[in-house]
Amino acid sequence: MKNRDSALDRNPARDDARLQVMAEDAAMGRWEGAKELLSSTGADWDRRIFRLQVLARIGVRLTFADTWAQAEPRSPHALALLAHVLALRSMAGGRGRGRSEALDHAWRACDDAADALPSDPSPHIVMLALIRFHSPHRDRKWHATLQHVWRHVMERDRWNREAHHELLTYMFPCWHGAGGEMFHWADERCAHAPRGLPIHALPLVALAEAHRQRMETNGHQYGLTIHPWTDNPSTWQTWHNWWARRAPSRPHAAFHEDANYLAHALSFGNRHREAGEVFDAIGPYATDVPWSYCGDPRTLFIRHRAWAVKASVS
Repeated sequence: MKNRDSALDRNPARDDARLQVMAEDAAMGRWEGAKELLSSTGADWDRRIFRLQVLARIGVRLTFADTWAQAEPRSPHALALLAHVLALRSMAGGRGRGRSEALDHAWRACDDAADALPSDPSPHIVMLALIRFHSPHRDRKWHATLQHVWRHVMERDRWNREAHHELLTYMFPCWHGAGGEMFHWADERCAHAPRGLPIHALPLVALAEAHRQRMETNGHQYGLTIHPWTDNPSTWQTWHNWWARRAPSRPHAAFHEDANYLAHALSFGNRHREAGEVFDAIGPYATDVPWSYCGDPRTLFIRHRAWAVKASVS
């Protein structure tokens, strides 16, 4: 494992150098760079969605996405970005408000983007997020809409990483799930997913969320002396079915998010030697989640990374 200093890179674009440059342009209100970037991304839906998400977070309080869509009302890239931005704006007012003008506006933008580029799954993934955020708990009508939208995503990109994470989040008990529903669904998807895909990290996401909720509701009795990562088979399932069979030279866009889940699980399972390999691939791109579920994320990441370095050279 390479020896790294404690500096961490908090840039949301991670190691996407082109996105870093275009995000700076967008922050100054220019949309031409975003246009060039998204146009050149092509049908790499995974990379496209990641870039749209980063640009959209910048565009929530700015007008470059709105201006671009007005200037090029038939551009599928402008419409896709606007759909992401309007969805985030609709969520800014808080959760559980049901149908509202902002929600309707965002939903129409998703429809427009889907019509402009029918093969693109990203507008439908935004719809999944809108349903999760705005629908009443366990509402049958909204759940039927969710299933309809999910079918659209599967028709376009069956193993889309972001779509799977969005639907898994929908099944969190703090959103619209119940009991072991999220675990069952994550395991079921992994059972059918080809090896080497990041879908196999889903059980670790469910495991971390279960820990977060248990700490939130019963933290005074349940602490880090009793946690779910010791000898948990989900860690090795992720290692063997994703990590060991992935293509290291072609990491997916959200690689660092998934790798942090695996490094965290290995670290808290006292498998520091194996974690060293994952930390090395992560580099400086630590994520708050899931480290924040167990304490201060920066402190924990640096501490466990140091332990992994020591285990790797011993």
